[in-house]
Amino acid sequence: MTDPISDLLTRVRNGARARRDKVDIPWSVVKEAVTRLLAEEGYLREIAVTGDGPKKKIRAFIAYTESGEPVITGLRRVSRPSLRIYTSAKQAPTVRSGLGVSIISTPEGVLVDREARRRNVGGEVLCEVW
Repeated sequence: MTDPISDLLTRVRNGARARRDKVDIPWSVVKEAVTRLLAEEGYLREIAVTGDGPKKKIRAFIAYTESGEPVITGLRRVSRPSLRIYTSAKQAPTVRSGLGVSIISTPEGVLVDREARRRNVGGEVLCEVW
């Protein structure tokens, strides 16, 4: 797999479109940080890390509205292995006029755009979620 973050986003997107309750994702430190942010922002109900060693997985429970529609309406990979996109704290992108979030990998960890601006740190823009 050449782009594990893209794989994570695709699994969540496909699970939401198929109206799945949960999706399983191979574990990594960055993937766990991204899914924790998605859960904190309300795009996922919760996450659980299962397994041990190389068989570790992240189980992400997808959030739905009361009418049964997925909370996530769109996911977009911004920085990819062939084209890295970096931003400063002041130029951190806003998504859909603040209705979505950008997830940024910074020296202080993986943060959403408004938190990166508040802490005044920039980094690599991983993806956008709305």
